[in-house]
Amino acid sequence: MLARMYGLLRELTDRVSVVGSSAKYTGVEAQIVPDRWPGEGPLGGIITALEHTRASDLKVAHCLVVSCDMPFLRAEWLQYLCGYAANSAAEIVVPRSTQGLEPLCACWRIDAAETLHALFEGGVRKVTEVFKHTQTEILDEGHWKRFDSAGRLFWNMNTPQDYQDALEIFAEERR
Repeated sequence: MLARMYGLLRELTDRVSVVGSSAKYTGVEAQIVPDRWPGEGPLGGIITALEHTRASDLKVAHCLVVSCDMPFLRAEWLQYLCGYAANSAAEIVVPRSTQGLEPLCACWRIDAAETLHALFEGGVRKVTEVFKHTQTEILDEGHWKRFDSAGRLFWNMNTPQDYQDALEIFAEERR
């Protein structure tokens, strides 16, 4: 799934990074950025990504943060999301699916890193909690539905059975 997500993101940018342990992701083409707070949940990883990007290239205004367990994301949707965020004053542009907010498929403004870091140091670990403390723009289905005719855009895999189901769907789509 990581290789698939890497390929998808390479359609949009030449800079793809993975936040995590380099020992866990051997053989991955993307740059591996060590999570500053391993085991502390996705918020620490998001902050790590923002701070790494800010230190690497001051010209970048946003990070597109995606989880690699969303097999049905589409490049067209991600391109739309990034374009929308580029024209938004919000610190976070996040879609709301039928399951709720999708913070692991969102654009995060680099300059939000300080606020997020302070929240994290103050004990916040839930990604959705940061939306209460930042300027967040929520994209409802009017924005993303056209990219999701099958209703699977934000579906994620949590079990080996989910993975098998995704493989079957991909095989069916190729027929």
